[in-house]
Amino acid sequence: MKQAFASILLMPIALCAGFSASDALAADDTFTLTIQDHRFDPAQLDVPSGKKLTLVVKNLDASPEEFESHDLKREKVIAGKGNATISIGPLNPGTYKFVGEFHEATAQGQIVAK
Repeated sequence: MKQAFASILLMPIALCAGFSASDALAADDTFTLTIQDHRFDPAQLDVPSGKKLTLVVKNLDASPEEFESHDLKREKVIAGKGNATISIGPLNPGTYKFVGEFHEATAQGQIVAK
């Protein structure tokens, strides 16, 4: 009930900014990774444990890349100059490795849930 009330209060503000009320409520739970020159930035992403999260992966390279994480049980091909949204969590505290499968030698990183 509190979330619905908060959505109603945030809706006029969020709509003026071009976002939905749910986007405004979830903004703190969204994290961004960038792929450039076949590397992830940041290479380590610190996130809160125990919460569902949204990971936005932006591929600035012209070639596609596959975000793959056996630890997170996720894989997603991201087109060159494209974006992908990946839902993860809730995560237990710990380190979760990921790679860019098409360029594993350089595209490596980890998510650390605290």
